[in-house]
Amino acid sequence: MSAALAAVNGVALQQPGEEVSPGELRERAWSELLRQEAVRGGWLPPQQVTQAPRLDADGEAAIHRMLQQEVPLRTPDEEECARFHRLQPQLFALGSKVHVRHILFAVTPGVDVRALAQRAEEVLLELAHREAPPERFAQRARELSNCPSGADGGDLGWLAPPDCAPELGAVFFDEKLAGLQPRLVQSRFGLHIVDIVDREPGRPVPYEQARERIAALLAQQSRRTALHQYIRVLAGRARIEGVELEAAESPLVQ
Repeated sequence: MSAALAAVNGVALQQPGEEVSPGELRERAWSELLRQEAVRGGWLPPQQVTQAPRLDADGEAAIHRMLQQEVPLRTPDEEECARFHRLQPQLFALGSKVHVRHILFAVTPGVDVRALAQRAEEVLLELAHREAPPERFAQRARELSNCPSGADGGDLGWLAPPDCAPELGAVFFDEKLAGLQPRLVQSRFGLHIVDIVDREPGRPVPYEQARERIAALLAQQSRRTALHQYIRVLAGRARIEGVELEAAESPLVQ
């Protein structure tokens, strides 16, 4: 095997001469890390391979079972749920809606995040300037946004809390931000310049009525974090060649 090929523990992730984007290489590396761990744990039969095999439905199911055991879903306790409701009651108000527009600077494989953040901050300063014309936000959204809403000037329309990723909902439905200028927000998708056009506050929901939704939300967030840490630990233990992966030496933390 050529030393130039990307590989995980000596198993190649690409064919000789095959051109693969950095993002696709990372996806193949994560998949191969999980496959090798499943073989090591007895979830999949051993294979003598020099090229990473494509997982079939049975292989994917075996890895899913492994992850369910290795990274079990953690149920948040009563104190966690109550604290979340106390800090974020607006996320569970009945009829609460916000009219939002945004400009998305997406974090994609290979992107220079520092340069992207600097560009987003420059545009934010431009839009926040007191002499910026009202139509400038829509113009910059059409020019720069990586979201399909850019074609509509960044307009996302009216959104309810379930329509939003939690990290965005926490900003969209924060009534303290009403009437403020556009601001920069980070999410799993990238960097957003967010402008709250209008809002309908809705009716507060008692904790008892919101508890199940809160518990489900916190459990999902915890599992997502734990899965990310789990695969980082696998990368830290492996011999990775030709592809950059975020690794960790610490044990799994939920």
